[in-house]
Amino acid sequence: MNNYLCVDIGGTTIKSGIYDENGQVVLRYPLSETNNSIAELNIVTRLKYLVEESIKDYPLSGVCISTAGVVNPETGEVIYAGYTIPNYSNTPLKQIIETNFQIPCEVENDVNAACLGEKWRGSLQGIDDAVCLTVGTGIGGAILQGGCIQHGVGFTAGEVGYLQIDGENYQDIASTSALIKKVARIKNKQYDGKQIFEMALNGDNECIQAIDELVTALTTGLVNIIYLLNPEAIVLGGGIMSQQAYLEPLILKKIATKIEDKRFNQTKITFAALKNDAGMIGALYNFKKRQ
Repeated sequence: MNNYLCVDIGGTTIKSGIYDENGQVVLRYPLSETNNSIAELNIVTRLKYLVEESIKDYPLSGVCISTAGVVNPETGEVIYAGYTIPNYSNTPLKQIIETNFQIPCEVENDVNAACLGEKWRGSLQGIDDAVCLTVGTGIGGAILQGGCIQHGVGFTAGEVGYLQIDGENYQDIASTSALIKKVARIKNKQYDGKQIFEMALNGDNECIQAIDELVTALTTGLVNIIYLLNPEAIVLGGGIMSQQAYLEPLILKKIATKIEDKRFNQTKITFAALKNDAGMIGALYNFKKRQ
């Protein structure tokens, strides 16, 4: 059985583990913090360390990378990373791994990878036309049509975080970061997303209102996506979507209220089945398809 190092690079952390060729996890590594403004927490430094540690115990058949940023999947290069990850644009991840370790490597955008993971092993099995959104530090998107990821002429298809909603970037008003900042302004104290939902469930009206405003912004984007693409499904992922029981009825109600007519509202809204593993499993699926 072949083993693969699967790596999911986000805005502030790296998830990683060893997976077999069927997408089953063999070993999970601890979450690794990154900060591309600090040398010792640099993404490439962390990535090299992960490979070095992995090959001590596992003969790797490949390194499969899912990463935030705009990726050219042909060259395995991060061709653009926005303000959420400084000093990351033009990073040739595939070249770095293959040159330093002589191990084949494939790289895909993190949301595209998550979408592929859901198609292979998750909530999109049997569905060929869908949109995936991950809501976290920013908002990422992926478009699946005919069972294949649509990259666009400049590899930026699905970059929904930059969609304009009332003159602001979608991800600046509808991401987990936006929720955290809003609650911090109201309460003059920092809480993480999980704490905010816990307080809302305990009746904190300020948190309830902040979440409601977040969902209002989020569903504005979802309705626009439904109008434009009319996909079979929209899959919602990212850490905040673990609050499915709280968010799902709110999301469905607001979409039904916003949309022009119920005949437009036939897209299934679902939640990522693979949770935090979606990017890593999708990175492996991408590797298998490209090698």
